[in-house]
Amino acid sequence: MKSSIRIDHACAADAPVVAEMVGELLNEIMRATGNQAFHFNLEETTARLRTFLEQEKYHVLVARDATAGTEVGFLTLCESFALYAEGAYGTIPELYVRPELRSQHVGQQLIQAARTFGHTRQWKRLEVTTPQLPQFDRTLGFYEREGFSVAGGRKLKTAL
Repeated sequence: MKSSIRIDHACAADAPVVAEMVGELLNEIMRATGNQAFHFNLEETTARLRTFLEQEKYHVLVARDATAGTEVGFLTLCESFALYAEGAYGTIPELYVRPELRSQHVGQQLIQAARTFGHTRQWKRLEVTTPQLPQFDRTLGFYEREGFSVAGGRKLKTAL
């Protein structure tokens, strides 16, 4: 039986389940890379996400299986500004679909909902970063099928 997926904008009450899926995402990345790259604390992440949502600094789209009544994925969005992007644009910091629903078009639905949201904000584009590692070739392929193209560069970070 095919599931019925609904995409909703998250509210503060969704913070616990989205934070749980963030933990699943980060653990999956660390297992794939063999690198303990993230510090994850469910309680801290839930509180941080709740604050971000309440302050409207972070936009979260939640994929729900309406038939089962469960959350099956999410996509987060941040608004950014850059001269190279000709103004406002959206960044996708996280996108995650629970493994049992992958290849069921949930990711496509989340990307489409992000595009729709971006149009309402008059964004010029959406950007996403995926690691340049063989373990993430499938992820890169997904984004390319969804119309994203490699823009070059590498994501770098430094602690403040």
